[in-house]
Amino acid sequence: MSFVSANGLSLHVETFGRADDPPLLLIAGLGAQCINYPDPWCAQFADLGLFVVRFDNRDIGLSDRFDGEYTLADMADDAVGVLDALGLDSAHVWGSSMGGMIAQTMAIASPQRVRSLISVQSTPGDPSVGQSDPEALAAIISTFAPAADRSAAIDAAVELSRVLINNDDVFDRPLQAERAEAAYDRSSDRSVVARQAGAVIGATDRSAGLAALDVATLVIHGNRDPLIDISGGRRTAELVPNARFVEVDGMGHDLTPCFWKIFTDAVAEHLRTIEPALGSRA
Repeated sequence: MSFVSANGLSLHVETFGRADDPPLLLIAGLGAQCINYPDPWCAQFADLGLFVVRFDNRDIGLSDRFDGEYTLADMADDAVGVLDALGLDSAHVWGSSMGGMIAQTMAIASPQRVRSLISVQSTPGDPSVGQSDPEALAAIISTFAPAADRSAAIDAAVELSRVLINNDDVFDRPLQAERAEAAYDRSSDRSVVARQAGAVIGATDRSAGLAALDVATLVIHGNRDPLIDISGGRRTAELVPNARFVEVDGMGHDLTPCFWKIFTDAVAEHLRTIEPALGSRA
């Protein structure tokens, strides 16, 4: 683990794999720390032959905190700053949920830094698509307030994950409790959720920028996503020229382990023509 100076901030960064492999930058979503991309998740992409970089967004985890407002554009500049700090000219950029919005913003503003865009369970900012189910939205809003204690915070996080996964067949309560405990013990400040939600709400529609994008793009979305309806993913793929869309049957708004192979297979196929040497190293 390490800290880098990026866009004037101290951001926590962790890497997996060989530094001379093509880089994959992972951008986390609303209220999510970088460990929301678990070690085994990162390792599977490193095994594909990628140099995986995960980092805590501003205001969360081990990165610098804020009291005031900021924007998705600010957070996209942070991501560019991480690349600068690591000496990377560009990277394949994966963003989930709010992270997908940040990745889209980064690709539009700094396309030369984005080798390819992987937008997951996200939306272009068009209010006619990607709407939230009322129960899922209420579950997110409920996390704005601080919990009474560690046990209450973990119970609330597990309940939120149940709502977002939206599939009892794949919801693993012990696993979600373990993840919630790790996140709480790493950083228990939840005031960030409201500020990051403000960045999402205050963002402009990215449709025109996405339609003009000349960046290879993969869009992945689950058809049981209650927080960002799959219409948001479909519209993103429709907007970006030559984008590929992968619908994941049974997946809600979570990177549930049972779907991981679908992700790695989709990314491997996506990168096959961009990185022809991928997976062929000695």
